[in-house]
Amino acid sequence: MIVLLGVLVVVIGFATKRNPLLVVAVAGILTGLLGGLTPTKVLAAFGEGFAGSRAVTIFAITLPVIGLLERYGLQEQARTLIAKFGRLTTGRFLALYLGLRQIGAAVGLTNVFGPAQTVRPLAVPMAEGAAERRHGQLPSHTREKVRSFAASADNVGLFFGEDVFLAVGSILLITGFVNTTYGTHLEPLHLALWAIPTAVCAFVVHGWRLLRLDRYLERELLAANVQSTPAAEATR
Repeated sequence: MIVLLGVLVVVIGFATKRNPLLVVAVAGILTGLLGGLTPTKVLAAFGEGFAGSRAVTIFAITLPVIGLLERYGLQEQARTLIAKFGRLTTGRFLALYLGLRQIGAAVGLTNVFGPAQTVRPLAVPMAEGAAERRHGQLPSHTREKVRSFAASADNVGLFFGEDVFLAVGSILLITGFVNTTYGTHLEPLHLALWAIPTAVCAFVVHGWRLLRLDRYLERELLAANVQSTPAAEATR
């Protein structure tokens, strides 16, 4: 029973809102020591777990690659590419990104897109490039608005798309909890099928909000131009 003190450490750590990584690490070390492992074996277990988890170590490859691509003009190329599609506005592009993100998550490709992989290096420069092509240079607060909508397209697409995939952790957690607690036999397929209408509604609602971003940009930048014109004339 004393080995279970590691669980108590986790409960206290999360209840007091400590750093999650530190709480889990302390609980793991304590559990290993109480279980009879030597400090060397505990450290070896941490190393094997870290090296064996590709999901944990993938950032060690992704971030340097993205950094090098940005260093050599990835964002500039993304702006140049979006300039070739005259009818693709900021809202239309983000709605398209939302659809691709949702479809990718629905088939299990949750790590193909993401804030570090696609939003910052590709989606944001393309969305800003589409707005600048129609309205010229963007004010800082408008630029932040476009960036926030690009991030929302990624988050909404992932959140409502991954529930359609059978093997995602949240689906397995729900089915396991419900079957254990209520003694039922709920299959992951049932939850995935019921998640499809929700995903479609989420795409329609948020896609409509993204399309309305074009009207917001027109109103915002038109008002900014009207305010700046008298000021420019007064300085002549």
